[in-house]
Amino acid sequence: MTAQPLGRGARGVALAFLVSGTVHLVRPEVFGRTVPRALPAPRALVVWSGVAELACAAGLLAPRTRRAAGAASAALLVGVFPANVQMAVDGVRGLRRSRTPATVARAAVTLARLPLQLPLVRWAAGAGR
Repeated sequence: MTAQPLGRGARGVALAFLVSGTVHLVRPEVFGRTVPRALPAPRALVVWSGVAELACAAGLLAPRTRRAAGAASAALLVGVFPANVQMAVDGVRGLRRSRTPATVARAAVTLARLPLQLPLVRWAAGAGR
């Protein structure tokens, strides 16, 4: 029995993890502010979440590990959701300081990103089916 090809949504998750995971490792300061303030060691959390994203991406791309990687990817997306909320909160707070096109765009993107997490989790979880 041959493995089914990776679906479009799960390919998107794998690609997003490849890009994001690389940025987490190459420029961790980009994500440092997104770690909720209640958590310790923000830089270490950013680096380890980047490693986890790269591992999940690799697992999604390999048919033998796709099912486990799909579950791990969905769990990772749920686990990092508080960081996405923090980004949105910071984006909206930025509007109080200035309403430049850049701050408006940042707030809009970070808010729009929140509901997109649900299909990403679904695509990741369905990758092994």
